Amino acid sequence: MMQHTGLSAYRQTEAQSRTPLELVVMLYDGALRFLAVARDAVERKDIHARRDAISRVLAIISELQSTLDMDRGGTLAADLDGLYGYITRRVMDAALHNDTVPLDDARRLIETLRDGWQTIAVPTGAATGSVVRSGPSEGAM
Repeated sequence: MMQHTGLSAYRQTEAQSRTPLELVVMLYDGALRFLAVARDAVERKDIHARRDAISRVLAIISELQSTLDMDRGGTLAADLDGLYGYITRRVMDAALHNDTVPLDDARRLIETLRDGWQTIAVPTGAATGSVVRSGPSEGAM
């Protein structure tokens, strides 16, 4: 139990020291990690592990979608919103049909998005972007 508390405190400190753009990249990293777990679970026919991993992926995508600033983000925010909706549908397809192909589709899209956000995420905090409101909440990870 003590180890879990320490890890939780570390993650909270790490998240608090990041810029909103870096937090977005961290969320993409988490989504990719859980997509890999889900894919592995589908291949092993482990329904419980698949359900848990897919649930986490969907929570992360929902968090990313909820942080979009639709008022100031314009077309980019609207396009990301649509993409997040598509990714959600693909992940749900994987769950419904116990299929890895939709997970692979979602992974490719998330990797592309992650790479783009990583490119604009600057550790100095100089860029805050207008697509993301204020950064994701800590509970999504």
